[in-house]
Amino acid sequence: MKFSHKLLLWTTIIIALTLGFSGYYFVNYVFETSLEREVGQALDENSILRFAFETAALNVPVKYDLLQDSSVEQIASNLETSGQGSGRLLRISDEQKQTIYASDGFDTDDELLGSVQENQYSYRVIWSNEHYYIQTGSSVNALGRTLYLETMRDVSQVFEERETGFMVYRRLMILMLILGIAIMYFIASQLTRPIRNLVRATKRMTFGEYSYRAKQVSNDELGRLTQDFNHMSEALEQTIERLEDEVQAREDFVGAFAHELKTPLTSIIGYADMLRSRKLDEEKSLLSANYIYTEGKRLETMSLRLLDIIVTKKEGAKLQKVPVASLFEYLRSMFLPNGNMEFVFEYDEGYVLADPSLIQTVLVNLLDNACKASEEGGRIEISGYSEEEGYRFTVRDYGIGIPEEELSKITQAFYMVDKSRSRSRNGAGLGLALCTEIIALHESRLEIESTLGEGTSVGFLLPEAGKEAAYEEIHS
Repeated sequence: MKFSHKLLLWTTIIIALTLGFSGYYFVNYVFETSLEREVGQALDENSILRFAFETAALNVPVKYDLLQDSSVEQIASNLETSGQGSGRLLRISDEQKQTIYASDGFDTDDELLGSVQENQYSYRVIWSNEHYYIQTGSSVNALGRTLYLETMRDVSQVFEERETGFMVYRRLMILMLILGIAIMYFIASQLTRPIRNLVRATKRMTFGEYSYRAKQVSNDELGRLTQDFNHMSEALEQTIERLEDEVQAREDFVGAFAHELKTPLTSIIGYADMLRSRKLDEEKSLLSANYIYTEGKRLETMSLRLLDIIVTKKEGAKLQKVPVASLFEYLRSMFLPNGNMEFVFEYDEGYVLADPSLIQTVLVNLLDNACKASEEGGRIEISGYSEEEGYRFTVRDYGIGIPEEELSKITQAFYMVDKSRSRSRNGAGLGLALCTEIIALHESRLEIESTLGEGTSVGFLLPEAGKEAAYEEIHS
């Protein structure tokens, strides 16, 4: 059963019980009030008749010491006649509670008469001749006799009014229930609308529509639940997109890796087969061996860089205080022997918090990429200077540059802007991928600016541990 139907059912039950009990109490209260009023009037009437009987008995001519039964009948008949039209019935009984006079229709047992005591009033409600009556009883003292006066007052109208009240209230209750059900159906539908929206959103997301969002129709708890559900959906969609991107990246990585392996292996196998199956002159043999050596070195470089990326992800960085001068001295020793480029080193002396071996790897890769992007004899600038946020390293070349649409892709593994140029210089598209991983371990990122045909600038920021005076050296 739907939640809205449950809400409607329980509300209907509660309304029905509330209306039923309240209606029964109200109608019954009115009935009991009316009945008490009728009882009071019946007792008052009995008292009046008693007084009238005693007064009439005093006016009877005294012929006997005791009031005769015939006189009792005459007085009772007169009292009954005087009350014609009032629905009054009466009965007079003697000392032995034997009937002396009874009105026509006074047909009941002697149960009440048996309980009447002297100077007391008694009453009861009885059903007789398809009517309800209030029967009253009292004792009468007249001329030395103790008689018993009983009256019957028709109160059927009070009971009929109660039945009419119950009937009217039942009809009114049914009408109110129908109206209440209609109103509660609308209210339940509105209250459960956010739940239906969430159910619809859940089903659509089950079938892969992760971008679908539940419509927020209120600002109450259910509205906040819908808002939280949408936030969860956004996080789920982003997670799924990230996982899909990772899967796609792995597929691209495997494809690129297989392609990168295929090209040098094809060259190595081909030239090796020539050396194995043919007798070549010395020049061709040296040329073939050189191709095999060059492609082997490219495979070695690619394998080492892949290993560096894997190890870097697993082991993390061990930060320590590193003098900037030692990093630049290391770069001098690595690249100054290469007389084909002009290197410019400019830096502020100081200390940074870094893993020295990993940062050296980053700087070497950035310089290596700058050399591959530059023509022979090109200028490459390596700078380091302090900023408010930390210490910034920058490597700039004036080479071929990178198209703007390629900037977001060059840090992907095996991605190369100019594949033929990179392969000719033993490139495999792993340098910037490795640098990105290392810099991320230092809670920083690579900042790349490039203009096609004018050159590229790559920089990153590290936490600074100290700062000293600056100087400049230019070597060629």
